Amino acid sequence: MADRSNAPIIIKRKKVVSGGGHHGGAWKVAYADFVTAMMAFFLLMWLLNATTEQQRKGLADYFSPTIAVARVSGGGDGMFGGSSMMEDDTLSQNGDGEAGGIPFEGTAEGQAEAQARAAEVAILQEIEATLLGIGGESFVQQEALRHVVTRLTDEGLIIEVFARENAPLFVNDGTEPAPILIELTTMFARVFDIVTNPVAVEGHTRSAPLVVANRPVWDISTGRAETVRLLLEAGNLDPTRIARITGHGDRDLARNDALSVRNNRIEITLLRVQD
Repeated sequence: MADRSNAPIIIKRKKVVSGGGHHGGAWKVAYADFVTAMMAFFLLMWLLNATTEQQRKGLADYFSPTIAVARVSGGGDGMFGGSSMMEDDTLSQNGDGEAGGIPFEGTAEGQAEAQARAAEVAILQEIEATLLGIGGESFVQQEALRHVVTRLTDEGLIIEVFARENAPLFVNDGTEPAPILIELTTMFARVFDIVTNPVAVEGHTRSAPLVVANRPVWDISTGRAETVRLLLEAGNLDPTRIARITGHGDRDLARNDALSVRNNRIEITLLRVQD
């Protein structure tokens, strides 16, 4: 028998991975992320259904603020962006001075006009807040205000009333008002009594499908504006305050989809008095 005293001794060690059957618990983290994402998704869906378009716009503006960097910008490479301080019109073009007979805000006349404009804007903002706050009076009015979005522009306070799916403003796509439009215009007329600003009414309608021949979109939009004028006057709005009624047909769409029901809308504007 051969001598095996000098043979090398081999030791084999078996590596044991603890928790391998459960993937080290990583599945728990993935599951928690999934549950959190689903909760956020359902919360978003609930908010979309429970808020008005005006409130959704306010939330969007809050999370994506836009701050102007400068009132004007020039294309020149000089200190004044291509303008010379020795030119008479430089200050007025840049919004910093007076020229062409426009009152400068540093003068008494300019300050009076600025104060009048500020007062008018404050009143229009008060009317806007009043309109949006009326919805708390009843559930019916709260549902009606889901058809309304407002915005303050250089022209005045624009109150846009739009149709929603299964909730039209006019019966059978015509000019006969639906009950929700009657309720809204009555409410508007009551709030408009706070001021004496003139009122403009504009009618808009969506495009007609190609299978519909000779759909009178112009007559419909103008007829709807006329209907709203009559409803406002029925709500005790002074007829002399109506400055104009306009029908835009399907030429000024609110949605890119020309057939979207959102394009069926009425715009009522409280016009500014101060220019």
